[in-house]
Amino acid sequence: MKITNELQTKTDSKFTRQPVTDANTFHSTLHSQTVQLKQQEIEKLMKNITMQGDKLARSRTFRDLAKFKRMIKDFLQETVSSGYKIEKDHSFGFGGNRQLSLVKEIDEKLLSLTEEIMGQEQKTVNILGLIGEIKGLLVNIYT
Repeated sequence: MKITNELQTKTDSKFTRQPVTDANTFHSTLHSQTVQLKQQEIEKLMKNITMQGDKLARSRTFRDLAKFKRMIKDFLQETVSSGYKIEKDHSFGFGGNRQLSLVKEIDEKLLSLTEEIMGQEQKTVNILGLIGEIKGLLVNIYT
């Protein structure tokens, strides 16, 4: 009995496996949606800070001041956790120094605002000016 190689399998080049691009599309879509949701959340926090700042300027109470400070703290934590312009500790770029100086400046403005609120004789214009400066610094962080 003779054995031959007549039963060889044939492979066609048209059935080669194509790289999967659906996974890449899914990940990019997921990432863009996540970024968009984070941006909406940051904008909502800024809107709430603006409303609380206006309320603080009208009422000048310590309760409203504490709530305003807490909202700014939450905003800063959210932007840091989202990675808005925050340099990592292992980076020695100039951006990290800028971020640190912005946070220090926000802290100084909050201290000035607290002193303005404590001195009840201060004008509402001064308080509104400080609140506006703080909001401007917060916008610098996430834009």
